[in-house]
Amino acid sequence: MMKRLPLPLWTIATPILAWIAYFGNSLNLGNFYIIILAAVLIGSVLAAVHHAEVVAHRVGEPFGTLLLALAITVIEVALIVSLMLTGGPETGALARDTVFAAVMIILNGIIGICLLTGGIKFKEQTFSLQGVSAALVTLTSILVLTLILPNFTTSKSGPEYSPVQLIFVAIVCLVLYGAFVLVQAIRHRDYFLPPDADGNEEIHADPPTAKVALWSGILLLVCLGIVVLLAKALAPDIEDAVIQAGAPKSLVGVIIAAVVLLPEGLAAYRAAKKNRLQTSLNLALGSALASIGLTIPAVAIVSIVTGMSITLGIDTKDMVLLLLSQFTIMLSLATGRTNLLQGVVLLVIFMVYLFTIVAP
Repeated sequence: MMKRLPLPLWTIATPILAWIAYFGNSLNLGNFYIIILAAVLIGSVLAAVHHAEVVAHRVGEPFGTLLLALAITVIEVALIVSLMLTGGPETGALARDTVFAAVMIILNGIIGICLLTGGIKFKEQTFSLQGVSAALVTLTSILVLTLILPNFTTSKSGPEYSPVQLIFVAIVCLVLYGAFVLVQAIRHRDYFLPPDADGNEEIHADPPTAKVALWSGILLLVCLGIVVLLAKALAPDIEDAVIQAGAPKSLVGVIIAAVVLLPEGLAAYRAAKKNRLQTSLNLALGSALASIGLTIPAVAIVSIVTGMSITLGIDTKDMVLLLLSQFTIMLSLATGRTNLLQGVVLLVIFMVYLFTIVAP
């Protein structure tokens, strides 16, 4: 009798096929091969979700969601930095566009879908208010300092920081994110645990063995690595398609952010569907914090080392949408209970954001 594999076969085979397809890209096989690359990219993202959930179940909350947020952010940073280094001065606004897109996708898209899904299936869901409040306070500060304040400083013209200001803001981002991680993982870990675990089969299910978790961790890195390489390989084709469609180049940042955040978004959706809203919010808000709190310092280092100017300040339209998103998410998560209405409102704001990109 054949011995059953500890992990689904497709989660092992998909990243291997993706690596093979990536190295075969040098053969220049045309548009059909681009479709193959896109397919294995999506498959690798789905495999990454599975392995991340295995590891998260093994290490427990909130370390599992923190681990996934950090892994996804490392991928995002690597992708942005690599595209900046190869694209030259024209990519000076890529980091801003990608980070802003990531924040809007998380706050309105991912959280909106999670709240709507949970509201439809369970009518009302609960979560720990202390943990969400800690995340939102930190996130609001970092967002204003990195995406809004550059529009009003005078040391350098335009929505840019001077080198000294950029270094200072990068340090501030690291301090704020480090303080949040300290609270989440050590000082107030209970803030980020589900308020009521009774009757939740997922929480009480036996965790995977250490060996299975180790293999999932290795495969997670393999999946995330090929996601970055494939996204980078497909970036020129995506940019050409955006230009040919007559859409603004900022849409490229949205597409990159969507690809990078897909594993976390699917993991958050699955958690909400299983009535684990706390895990969904840990994933979403933790990812937003890691995305901006670690990406900006990394981009700042690249800017200073290479002498490349980077644009951080968003325009007035995006500023209004960002502030509306922050205000709405704070009101939506202010009581520790959610229903489908909050999800609908957040998704409508997300639709407005996407619409104003195409039709500004």
